[in-house]
Amino acid sequence: MFGFNKFDRHAELVDKMAETLGVDLAEAVQRGELPPQKLRSSVFNCMGCRQADACEHWLEEHAGGADLTPEYCRNDALFRQLRY
Repeated sequence: MFGFNKFDRHAELVDKMAETLGVDLAEAVQRGELPPQKLRSSVFNCMGCRQADACEHWLEEHAGGADLTPEYCRNDALFRQLRY
């Protein structure tokens, strides 16, 4: 099971970031705007970030929503694409 905890943590961060930005990832997949492989890649992209603790803190501070990701977010372009 090596690595699954890290994958799960970052999958949750990606999901929470999407929610915070008003992006519905499941709906984007269903509409064909987000291929499942790209969603999985976004989690792996997040896993490469060294700011997970800062991200969790940022998400707590922006629980009511936000217009932009934090500057270190590796998935900013994806979220911008899906948001507009």
